[in-house]
Amino acid sequence: MAQKTKSVWFCTSCGNESAKWMGRCPSCGEWNTMVEEKVAASGGRNRTDNAAGHSSRPVPLSEIDSAEESRKSLYSAEMDRLLGGGIVEGSLVLVAGEPGIGKSTLSLQIPLRCKGLETLYVTGEESVKQVKLRAARLGGDGSGCMIFSETLMENIVAEARRMMPGLMIVDSIQTVYTQTMESSPGSVSQIRECASMLLRLAKETGIPVILIGHITKEGSIAGPKVLEHIVDVVLQFEGDNTGAYRLLRSIKNRFGSTSEMAVFEMTGAGLREVSNPSEMLIPMHGQGLGGIAVSAILDGTRSFLIEVQALVSSAAYGTPQRSATGFDARRLNMLLAVLEKRAGFRLGVKDVFLNMAGGLRVTDTACDLAVICAVLSSNFDFPIPSDVCFAGEVGLSGEIRPVSQVERRIAEAARLGFRTIYISSFGNMPPVDDTGKSGSRHDREIGIVRVPDVPSLCRILFKENR
Repeated sequence: MAQKTKSVWFCTSCGNESAKWMGRCPSCGEWNTMVEEKVAASGGRNRTDNAAGHSSRPVPLSEIDSAEESRKSLYSAEMDRLLGGGIVEGSLVLVAGEPGIGKSTLSLQIPLRCKGLETLYVTGEESVKQVKLRAARLGGDGSGCMIFSETLMENIVAEARRMMPGLMIVDSIQTVYTQTMESSPGSVSQIRECASMLLRLAKETGIPVILIGHITKEGSIAGPKVLEHIVDVVLQFEGDNTGAYRLLRSIKNRFGSTSEMAVFEMTGAGLREVSNPSEMLIPMHGQGLGGIAVSAILDGTRSFLIEVQALVSSAAYGTPQRSATGFDARRLNMLLAVLEKRAGFRLGVKDVFLNMAGGLRVTDTACDLAVICAVLSSNFDFPIPSDVCFAGEVGLSGEIRPVSQVERRIAEAARLGFRTIYISSFGNMPPVDDTGKSGSRHDREIGIVRVPDVPSLCRILFKENR
């Protein structure tokens, strides 16, 4: 007898189920996110709820083994650090990013560089020949990488249980489907059910699984929000497709810190790890260029220096232009208003263009000080010394506010040979000696200049350096 089906409405944002369409999801409050799907009348999701085949009992907390999880190295220093020391056995890792950002390249590089680690690479988007061509371009040892072109989840799970590989990669979660659900691949119910099946596989067999996922045009991970709750680790690939640098951020990690970030450079031979981003993002020019300032920023727990470029010119049209690349344009307008109101610089009739070197996007407010100095340097056509960097947040009243973990920023600037760093005169002060130098702990000493507000900064930096 044919099984009856019914229509159910799912929210693409949170996965909430409803018997009828609603303009606004009652669970997450998002508008126009309900989509219709056909499911079995008996409830297809319940077919695999007890797939584990065993029952458990409550265990006293004192009897639970507190030993650290067993981890496997991916033979990538940046990936191992991002995951907290390697991938945990039996964990489910989601790598999400825009199309063309390098997700498939990164996932294929892992088995090619992990010698002796048998990997099952499941491809649902490409043929085995296409994967072979990419592997030939990337190079490496592919003897332990088994390519499996399949989209039916039941076949994938059966093959994984038969092979028992050391690592399993699924590219991508939006292309696979299960027969227990009648909706199309990529739908809310399919993504949720397939992710649950892979989670059970990982926990029962101890096979670590890496999922590749897409993101929507709004920048969120495609599929229901429950997908992010199911997996153990969520890594998000960021960066401009036309630029060379990629950022891999940890936004969820049940086995490590979420304050980590890895930097990669896209080359003809794949993604290259950038172990020291500061050396690639600081100025690569000679002396005498105006509109250049260096900021000591912090991304998670990683501190590095980045070059801030500004160009100020007379407005060619009636309305001055304000353009920012890699920086919040609204924050740039705020900083320009502070310069005009609190420091008396008339920039309302001039075009201002701002750019962060390397194609990176900066959200750290410690970059405010460098932005202001780069704008004033271009406006006066007065170059800032190349051995000077900045770390400070600018308030609406023109005061320079302290930033977090300033010692890390100072240590990074000192390590790269900078002689002076400008910080706020408020908040906790890093240790200095009588000459104003910081830290005998650093290989090179660096002078610390504390400034309370923007007018004081202008007097110290632009008048005393003339």
